[in-house]
Amino acid sequence: MTSLFVPRRKHLVSAFIVLFVCGLSFCLGSAAGQSKYGSMQREQSLGMLKDFAEAVRKNYYDSKLRGVDFEKRVKSEEDWIRQATHLGEALTAVAALVEPLQDSHTFFTPPDRPFRVDYGFVIQAIGQRFFVTALRPKTDAEAKLKVGDEILTMEGFVPTRRTWWSMEHIFERVDPRPRLRFEVRGTDNVARRADVFPKVTRTSAQMDFTTASDGRDIWKMIREQETAWMLRQQRSWESGDAALIWKMPEFILTEDEMDHMIGLARKHKTLILDLRGNPGGSVVMLERLVGSVMDRDVQIAKRVGRKPDLKPQEAKTRGKDAFTGKLIVLIDSRSASAAELFARVVQLEKRGVVIGDTSSGAVMEARFFFMSQGIDTKIFYGASITEADLIMADGRSLENNGVAPDEVVLPTTADLATGSDPVLSRAAELAGIKIDSAAAGKLFPIQWMPE
Repeated sequence: MTSLFVPRRKHLVSAFIVLFVCGLSFCLGSAAGQSKYGSMQREQSLGMLKDFAEAVRKNYYDSKLRGVDFEKRVKSEEDWIRQATHLGEALTAVAALVEPLQDSHTFFTPPDRPFRVDYGFVIQAIGQRFFVTALRPKTDAEAKLKVGDEILTMEGFVPTRRTWWSMEHIFERVDPRPRLRFEVRGTDNVARRADVFPKVTRTSAQMDFTTASDGRDIWKMIREQETAWMLRQQRSWESGDAALIWKMPEFILTEDEMDHMIGLARKHKTLILDLRGNPGGSVVMLERLVGSVMDRDVQIAKRVGRKPDLKPQEAKTRGKDAFTGKLIVLIDSRSASAAELFARVVQLEKRGVVIGDTSSGAVMEARFFFMSQGIDTKIFYGASITEADLIMADGRSLENNGVAPDEVVLPTTADLATGSDPVLSRAAELAGIKIDSAAAGKLFPIQWMPE
C-alpha cells in the first residue's frame, strides 16, 4: 500500500488482514502504563525489532540509510529491550530504531493492546510554539487545561516542530501513559503544572473471527471502521456563487466524492480549499485533485529511491471538468504529505495563493508492511517505510522543510481561547466575501471520535 500519509492520533495497523486467520490475541498488556512484561513479551519485542530492522534494510529508499550506523543502532535497541522493565519501554525501543533517520514516513506501528487511551486534547504548533487548540468535553484534560494554553513541556520534553509528531506517536500509540504531566503558560501569561489523566477504555484482549463468535467481533470492527470513515467526510460551506469553502480532512475519498466536490466548486468564482490538519493520504487522490484544478498536465514531483527508473508523480488535467476559478489554499503545521505537495504545486504553477502557517515538512512516499508472530494465536504489527523522496520542480524536497505560505496568518492565543478563525476569515476576504473571525470559527467545529 503506497501512501503519502503521516501518522496522526489513533493511527492503527489495518485490522482487515486478520480476516484471514482463525483468531487473534494481543497478549501484550493489561492497562495503560501497567503493561504485563515478562520473558515472553521480551522475546516478542525482540522479534518485532528484528522484523522492523530487516524491513528497513531491504526497503528504505536510501540504501546507505542516510549514513546512520544502523547495525550499531539495532544492537543498542536490543540492549534496551533486554533491560526494559515494562512493555511500553520495550516497544519504545523498537520505535526508536529509526529515530536517527529523521524520516516522517518511516515508523513502527505496534500491536493493539486491550485498552484505548483518550487524552482528550489536540495540541499543535502555531509558528514555532505549541498550544492546546481543542479539548474534548467532560474529560480530565478539559478540567486541567484551557484552549490557548502554551505547552512548555510534556513529560519533561520541550516540543519542537522536528520532534512533535514522534512524541505524539510514542505517547498515543507506542507507550500510552496513565498520566501526562505538562508545564503550560496560560493566556494570563502565568505558568503552571497540569497532570492530565486520560480516559482508559478496556477492550477485548482477543478477537475471534470464527463462526463460534457469531460474527460479533467482525461486526464490531466494521462499525469502528465506519465511524472513523464518517469523521473523514468532506464538509463545505457556500456563499452564493462567490465562493465555496471545502474542508478536506484527508486525501482519503472516492473518485465520485472528489468529482462531486470539484463539480460543486465549478459553480463558484472562488474555491477556498482548507487543508489545515490534513495529514495526507492517497497518491491517486492527490493526482486527481491536482488535475482537477489545472488546465494542463503537471508533474507533481520526481521520485528518488533505490531504483533509478522511478516514474515521477504526474497529474493529468481533467480538461473541461477542471475548476478554473480563483483558488485559495489554507495550510497549518498539521498539514502534511499530500496536503503539502498540493499546496506547493499550486505555488510553483502560480495557480493560486496559499495562506496560513508553515506546513509540517513531512513529505515522503511510503509503503506499509504487515508483520506478525505466532501460529494459531497471532499478534499483528507493522511498519511504514519510505520508498522514495519527492523532489519538487524547484529541485527541493519538502521533507523537514515544509511549505511556507504566500501570506502568513496565525491565530493569537485570544483567537484560540474564543474559537475564532482569522485564517479562514482572511481567505474569505480574498474571495470577496465577509466572514468575521468569530463566525469563521463556527463553520467547521472539531469532530471527536464517539466514545
